[in-house]
Amino acid sequence: MHILLATDANWIVDEVLAALGDDDVHFTICREGRAVSEQVQERLPDLAVLDLQIGSMGAMAVTMALRLDESAGAVDHVPVLMLLDRRADLHLARRSGAEGWLIKPLDSLRLRRAADAVASGRVFTEGLPLDALPVEPMVPLPTTDLGADSAEVENVGEADSAEEEPATAG
Repeated sequence: MHILLATDANWIVDEVLAALGDDDVHFTICREGRAVSEQVQERLPDLAVLDLQIGSMGAMAVTMALRLDESAGAVDHVPVLMLLDRRADLHLARRSGAEGWLIKPLDSLRLRRAADAVASGRVFTEGLPLDALPVEPMVPLPTTDLGADSAEVENVGEADSAEEEPATAG
């Protein structure tokens, strides 16, 4: 698996590498949002993990640029997992066309769960009420259905949390 991580914060690089790093996972770290499209054209990632604020071009603008490139046939579809700063950023993530998002602070279990869902073609939404209505993406999505009534949506809404989920070690 190849993951493109776009952030200018070292602590996010550390968190993502620790949570998602494995022998068969390779990372490209991009420290500037404007360089993401170029990196995607050089090597199409299986997953793009985008920090909300990446230098001069944040995750929403990067995701929209990727979706525009995709709709023009310039690149294939790249599944996007957005890392949000706060709950108020949910609307940005929903409108951008990202398949998934997490609200900081991050933890390994949530990050792994979200990355696995998005990389395998599902949608991972955190922080939305379970009955949230779908929104129209700002950029047309030719190959992805982000409808809330899809069976492929994993919604970690206000009634759910990672802390309530049983986990076993080892």
